[in-house]
Amino acid sequence: MSDVTILSPKSDIIFKLFFSDERNIDLLRDFLKSVINLPEDDYNEITILDPHLLRDRPGDKMGILDVKLTSKSGKIIHLEAQVLPMPHMESRVVYYQSKMITEQLAEGDDYDKIKRTISIVITDYDFIKETSKYRKRFLYCDPDDSVVFTDISEIYALDLTKLPQEFDGSALCDWLKFLAAETEAEFEMVAERNTQIQTAVVRLKELSADEKTRMLYEAREKERRDNRAREKGARLEERTTIAKRLILRGRSIEEIVEDTGLTYAEVEGLRNNC
Repeated sequence: MSDVTILSPKSDIIFKLFFSDERNIDLLRDFLKSVINLPEDDYNEITILDPHLLRDRPGDKMGILDVKLTSKSGKIIHLEAQVLPMPHMESRVVYYQSKMITEQLAEGDDYDKIKRTISIVITDYDFIKETSKYRKRFLYCDPDDSVVFTDISEIYALDLTKLPQEFDGSALCDWLKFLAAETEAEFEMVAERNTQIQTAVVRLKELSADEKTRMLYEAREKERRDNRAREKGARLEERTTIAKRLILRGRSIEEIVEDTGLTYAEVEGLRNNC
């Protein structure tokens, strides 16, 4: 067993450092092949780009992608990992897609200069609730007869929470099991099945042993914990305010508990102080 705890590759900071490292370009290429069906030649030249999206005008929202790259033919690919649910995630993905499309054209350029733009969004929560599949692909199309309008904008949703218990034999399942792994035993299990994953685990261990990386990881996790605590506190304050109003209106404790989600003891304590 390793003396260093392996950092989670699904953490956005580790995901970004791992897949944007030029030394891991072969691993990045293998992962992309497991997700996207592109001509083989397109994978031969993968170029990692600046993840910052351009502002169209002063005051525009600045976008920063986890990993941004291009294929040999110029297709733009964006990789993103989200551990926790984010409000309006669908709108956020579409916004970033739109920015990546519009920033391709300068004034006077023809529309035929626009290259296919592909987003790969990996979540550790139930993002697309309407399906039990761990891989979904979205295009502009007519839902009535499945006619594709264009594939210029393409979105892949990969859900770690919907992976099968057993390996299904696909390279994508191997890669997502790697991203979802939390213990050294889980990492070793998936590494035994796939030589690319074996290399990925070795590189991840090297990354995890780097002191600066661990400091960045801990800072990111602290920020995440603090945000969750603030959100929890804000929700509790909102429920408490509603409960006080209902108490003043003479509602029963049972009704207030049902309407606010507070416990019986919490509502009883509020009523005694009103």
